[in-house]
Amino acid sequence: MENHYIQIDNQKEIRVSAVVSVEAFDEETILANLAEEGLIICGHDLHIETLDLEEGKLEARGEIETVSYTKKKNKTKLFDRFKK
Repeated sequence: MENHYIQIDNQKEIRVSAVVSVEAFDEETILANLAEEGLIICGHDLHIETLDLEEGKLEARGEIETVSYTKKKNKTKLFDRFKK
């Protein structure tokens, strides 16, 4: 498993490393893929400030309420699993 970090500052900013893609996002949810798992960031007024897939960096701002991991399944998109 590839190492990554998640840094949350005062529930207003989040920084994540080792991001390989972002499946979907809106003001309440960001669905990101790490190398071997998915990451769901939920809150209010979420805005992606920086997304650099070459460096694997994601930075977002807003009111962050929850961050959770999902396990990847064979050829199933993270967004499809979230909708179920």
